[in-house]
Amino acid sequence: QNVISHIRFATEGSVCMDNVHQFSRQLFGKDWVFAHNGDVPMFKGTHKANVWLGGTARGKGVFEPIGDTDSEALFCAILNSVNARFSSMPPLPVLHEYINNLCQEIVSHDSKSTILNFLLGFGEQTQIAYSWPGRREGSRTWNGLHYKLKEGGQGQVAVIATKPLVDSGEEEAGWVELKRGECLLFENGEVHSAPGDSIDAELYGLNLFDESLLQFSQIWEADALSQSFDAYL
Repeated sequence: QNVISHIRFATEGSVCMDNVHQFSRQLFGKDWVFAHNGDVPMFKGTHKANVWLGGTARGKGVFEPIGDTDSEALFCAILNSVNARFSSMPPLPVLHEYINNLCQEIVSHDSKSTILNFLLGFGEQTQIAYSWPGRREGSRTWNGLHYKLKEGGQGQVAVIATKPLVDSGEEEAGWVELKRGECLLFENGEVHSAPGDSIDAELYGLNLFDESLLQFSQIWEADALSQSFDAYL
């Protein structure tokens, strides 16, 4: 199951309970949980609650920030865009691709100043991790994301952290740093780097993996993601 914790160094917004990560909302019958590390100029200032992403029509958002952080405003904008684009929970490969596109849009607003590292969990075992790492002006701290796959008590688990964890004073082996602009989907302890990689997880999760869906699976595996994505929309 997803477990997300966040120790906040308050660089944006006041120090109060409304600004405590992680943020949570419900959409399509699932709990969505969000934790962010960085700075997002696109969501700073008085206009931050009115940003619409993904080319969706501007309107009254279903989700609005309670506090005054760029992180929560970003989270609400992502959910508003997903809610406006889809009428129900999309397949994992489609959602993975869509979130990745939103991240590229956010970064392109100010790629030099943006530091965008987040975990977006939805459901019990699935989350998306995105990293646009960086270092704040005047700081020596590098803000990025790392992950490690390891065996747990009930199978493989994925551990994701800002920096590799330390065991007995030494950095654990096996940690992988997310590349700049990389968007990964973690599901049931497995990592999927490309949207099409998660089609098997989607089918098994829905108990639909049978011959009738073989053709659909092959579409994704044949690198026709964009066509399938457009068809779904």
